[in-house]
Amino acid sequence: MGKHAAIIGIGHAVPNKILSNADLEKMVDTSDEWIYQRTGMRERRICGPEETASTLGIEAAQKALADAGITADSIDLVVCGTVTGDMAFPSTSCLIQEGIGATHAGAMDIGAACAGFIYSLSVASAMVQSGQAKRALVVGVDVLTKFVDYTDRSTCVLFGDGGGAVVLEQTDEPRGLLKSVLLSNGAGAKHIDLQVGGSRHPNSNPESENFRKHIYMAGAEVYRFAVTAMGDACCKLLDETGYSSEDIGLFVPHQANLRIIESAAQRLGLPEEKVFINVEKYGNTSGGSIPIALSEAVEQGRLKPGMLVMTVGFGAGLVWGANLIRW
Repeated sequence: MGKHAAIIGIGHAVPNKILSNADLEKMVDTSDEWIYQRTGMRERRICGPEETASTLGIEAAQKALADAGITADSIDLVVCGTVTGDMAFPSTSCLIQEGIGATHAGAMDIGAACAGFIYSLSVASAMVQSGQAKRALVVGVDVLTKFVDYTDRSTCVLFGDGGGAVVLEQTDEPRGLLKSVLLSNGAGAKHIDLQVGGSRHPNSNPESENFRKHIYMAGAEVYRFAVTAMGDACCKLLDETGYSSEDIGLFVPHQANLRIIESAAQRLGLPEEKVFINVEKYGNTSGGSIPIALSEAVEQGRLKPGMLVMTVGFGAGLVWGANLIRW
């Protein structure tokens, strides 16, 4: 029997400010009905000027540590899945590590956009299973609204801010992350991007004025990709583990769009009661989406110890992947 990385604590954090579809109607040419019909979203949370990826990450991490009943100085590793870090560098994980007082921990960020938590959990679990770390903190957090163009009605209605965190601990029990599927296709990089701010178009370069400073998304292409990719990743994961859809106690997909979630659940033959959805409250929180959903599922009593839970996500890169977890 090999070692496992059990999830022993979970928590999430979202800003207090709510931006509803009615608020968006006053800002751009859209309507509550149009947004809800196409996305399943009613409202989303928006960071204030003082709130960042690290402040939400710290709050979520503190809740996860409290839930686990441990102190931050017993954490060996902090992994943060984000693409909207506080700064280009240092890493947001270092700011979280300092903020919670994880004085003995290494720290690193993983940039896998909306699949950030899927990738981060996979990496941290492997580190715990190998013995590189006895305990790890995994944070998924994004603050995409700070990069949204509120005159672009096709994208500004989609995104919200938030984060979640889990604590992993090495155990001999067969629980925690059982298997991951991680995939990418860089040929689709052009479909979702933020051009300015990296080394290709730095903020300091006057010529960067000619490139996009806000999130761009080719909606139709991303939708088509997501519908196929989510189902494919889940089926591959079931094939590789020998489980079937019937074994899944709860399906917790990335909350990007209600129609995409319904399509994936349908392909897997999962009934409504096995699918966790909170997109109507938060919109697409990118790397924060899955851990927020897992945390709420625990709070609501829908995710119980021993249950087999499947998570799946996709995002800019293009990247996608799925995790099978024994809770």
